[in-house]
Amino acid sequence: MSTGMARKSGDVALARNGRSACGRRRLSGDSTPAVRVHSRASRSERVRVTTRVVQWTTGNVGKESVKAIVANPELELVGCYAWSESKDGVDVGELVGIDPLGVAATSDVEALLGLRPDCVVYNPMWPSTDELVRILEAGVNVVTTAAFINGRRLGDDRDRLVEACERGGSSLLGTGVSPGFAELLAITVAGICSRVDKVTVSETADTTFYDSPETEKPVGFGHPIDNPDLPDMAREGTAVFGEAVGMVADALGVELDDIVCDSEFAKTTEDVEMASWTIRAGCVAGVAASWQGRVGARTVIDLNVRWKKGSTLEPDWIIEKDGWVITVDGLPTVTTSLDFLPPPDFQADTIEDLMTIGHIITAVPAVNAIPAVVAAPPGIVSYPDLNFPMPRGWVRQEPAPPGTKAD
Repeated sequence: MSTGMARKSGDVALARNGRSACGRRRLSGDSTPAVRVHSRASRSERVRVTTRVVQWTTGNVGKESVKAIVANPELELVGCYAWSESKDGVDVGELVGIDPLGVAATSDVEALLGLRPDCVVYNPMWPSTDELVRILEAGVNVVTTAAFINGRRLGDDRDRLVEACERGGSSLLGTGVSPGFAELLAITVAGICSRVDKVTVSETADTTFYDSPETEKPVGFGHPIDNPDLPDMAREGTAVFGEAVGMVADALGVELDDIVCDSEFAKTTEDVEMASWTIRAGCVAGVAASWQGRVGARTVIDLNVRWKKGSTLEPDWIIEKDGWVITVDGLPTVTTSLDFLPPPDFQADTIEDLMTIGHIITAVPAVNAIPAVVAAPPGIVSYPDLNFPMPRGWVRQEPAPPGTKAD
């Protein structure tokens, strides 16, 4: 069965139980209006409908989510979950470094769900199935950046999420900048091709100043170069890219025979010191992983990353700039790059300040997806399930013509 035209059972439930006319699901016993409607006097007497949002955690990405929500006049921040006791009761504006918002963070989950939000912006470092089930079965939609695209690698936990969506009439979408937005851009680029042989998204980054051992050690950084478990670490630590391969296949209307991960590693010949940890000489300071979707022996999707720390790698990996290169081989072959730079008015006194750009581009794709997810059918959804034009039907089932990059 082609995943592009008929999605796997459980991905999206077609029933729209409990929805109001504007797309918000009403909770059992909810006698309050489904949305807040604000009138603003103007020549056209426009009516603005705001979407009620709860922010979940205020870490690096969560802070930028709050700022994006507050800056958007179509969104209303009504609550915030405090992960740590020290943040409980503190104004959310103070937590994220802006003016007070009159909204206090709380660790009381029932109180937050009792606010009847339309959507939770879920930004922990890693997802908790128990937390997500609790939110979804309460009838609240979720957009998340927590290492989740469609959950197809999660087994029973994915079934629990689908069932929670069905009980609550809610939707769950995972995104971020990569994987997430970069793959959406690749799908969009493929939309100008009358034949698609292969879609490649290549991410490169010098992460020397990115100090996050919680996310880097699991993929292999800092371990001895001769550790036999390194390929398994890279595969598990980057498994969300395998989910993204499936998402791109859905967009292309292709049924994959296999999704595989190839990896390679580079060691540092000198210690690499960071603020919170040190990678010792002889240990991994370069990790590359390539997640490939194959039809037969042919690779039609390749989502790959190459990350390095320091300048003493062996073998030496030259990374000229951070960002993404997207190539769609086909008719025509199209290449585009995704780079990011601070604007002229951006103020940064430290490396940590500059890292804010990365947090912004991770947070904002999820915030931008809120209206589409609120309006989506209940279930786990990804970009191909939303109302965007998809380049389906252009991947040939036979081998690519000679001379094309399809292996």
